[in-house]
Amino acid sequence: MLSIDRSIVDAIVAHARRDHPDEACGVVAGPVGSDTPTRHISMENSARSMTFYEFDSMEQLRVWREMDDRDEEPVVIYHSHTATEAYPSRTDVSFAGEPGAHYLLVSTREPDTEEIRSFRIVDGAVAEEPVRIVDAAVDPHAVQSYMFGQSPATVDYECSGR
Repeated sequence: MLSIDRSIVDAIVAHARRDHPDEACGVVAGPVGSDTPTRHISMENSARSMTFYEFDSMEQLRVWREMDDRDEEPVVIYHSHTATEAYPSRTDVSFAGEPGAHYLLVSTREPDTEEIRSFRIVDGAVAEEPVRIVDAAVDPHAVQSYMFGQSPATVDYECSGR
C-alpha cells in the first residue's frame, strides 16, 4: 500500500494538469528504507510527448545524486497519462527500473477529475496497490484509502482516539 500525504498528491495532480496535454513526470523522495514519500520533485519530460515520458538524463543524474547526499531514495515515481486510464503501458513497464518504488499514475483525460492509481512493477510484473492519502492538516489520525479504476472502489476511514 502506498501511504502519501494529500499535499504531495495535490502537487502531483497540479503538475500533471500544468503539463497537459504532455505527460508530466517526477519523483517523490523519502528516507532510505522508510517507504515514506516526503519530498516532491517535479521533473521535466524531455520527450515533451502526449504519449510518453522520459526524464532528462542530466536532471535525473542531479536528482539521484541529491537524493544520495540526503540519504533518500525514490519512494514514488510518477507520471501522467493524458488520454488513457492510469495503468502502466508496455513502455512504462519496460522502463520501470526501481523495483522498490511505487509507480503512481495520474490520468488527466477528464478535465474535471483525476484518476490516481499506484502499482509495483518488478521484473515486468505489474501489481496494483491501494493508495492511502493521509491528510495531516485536518486530523493526523484520519486516513482515507482509495483504489481507483478497474479495481474495487474502497474507502477506508481509520480514526483512532475517538
